[in-house]
Amino acid sequence: MHLLTPTQLGSLSIPNRVLFAPLTRVRAHADNVPGELMATYYVQRASAGLLIAEATMIASDAQAWPHQPGIHSPAHVEGWRRVTDAVHAAGGRIYLQIWHPGRATHPLLNKGAQPISSSDKPIRNDHIHTPEGKQPYPVPRPLRTDEIPGIVEQFRRAAENAKLAGFDGVQIHGAHGYLLDQFLRDGVNDRTDAYGGSIENRARLLFEVVDASISVFGAGRVGLRISPIVPINDMSDSNPAALVEHVARESEQRGLGFLELRHDHHDRPAEYELAKIARKNFSGALVRNGGFTRDAGEAAIREGLADAIAYGVLFLANPDLPMRFLKNAPLNEADSSTFYTVGSAAGYTDYPFLAI
Repeated sequence: MHLLTPTQLGSLSIPNRVLFAPLTRVRAHADNVPGELMATYYVQRASAGLLIAEATMIASDAQAWPHQPGIHSPAHVEGWRRVTDAVHAAGGRIYLQIWHPGRATHPLLNKGAQPISSSDKPIRNDHIHTPEGKQPYPVPRPLRTDEIPGIVEQFRRAAENAKLAGFDGVQIHGAHGYLLDQFLRDGVNDRTDAYGGSIENRARLLFEVVDASISVFGAGRVGLRISPIVPINDMSDSNPAALVEHVARESEQRGLGFLELRHDHHDRPAEYELAKIARKNFSGALVRNGGFTRDAGEAAIREGLADAIAYGVLFLANPDLPMRFLKNAPLNEADSSTFYTVGSAAGYTDYPFLAI
């Protein structure tokens, strides 16, 4: 079975191609420090070819929900070190997804700071959970051109802290309508400076962040996630095919460890075409994510349109997912009511393993 064979993600050797996708679970402490519960959660899933830890804030004013983990202080490094030590002791490999929400947050979560973005376009027709209940997303402040190097530096420091915390590498979150995606896709980015207009300009910040992370880990230990047609957080792009081609070529030029395509759903014709474009322009490890079953993941690898598959909800509910795939065993059903249950083990570390 192709899914359960070894491969390379850049300079990282992995024993199987079943990856654990980064999933927001709001189980960090109130000070954004990972605790023992999070360590248990990741250790339970250490049979993954690679664990990609959840979106982690790179700065104190980059919080999008309570109890999300950070990586911008010594306390965060120490908390994550407990997680990575436990995962490595269990034989696993773990990357950290580093991230800034941009406009997808609220001043009530960040001591009054106005959200930032590529433009002043707010997220429409949606609400965010805050300490004072649901609120509409506010109008963001467009980043000045002279502020952008500071954002890149925040990502670089986050990568340095991730390395100090014992992570095997990092993934750059360039998807789902967060800050880097707000620059990348033209449904939001209407800038007229060096970071707007052409695809090359809109991708400039993304690859400045990628290059900063490469300076810490080396290209072979840096991954990149994009979601060209996923509409989360009121996102769109006028030419996702051209966007994927450019990102894939730039990733190829740098020799990135892997490129992840986060699909709205992998078997939609438009998503399938994007996978073919990515494969044509990127010879490194291509990871795909978005509604894959065991058999669909196997088919994608066999066809050559993926080197590994990132599983989210299936892995959440089945901590021994590679073993279940091997045995073609029944799968636990995920309980969506416990996805974001702050601080609770319910629906987090209590899913049963196969009885062997």
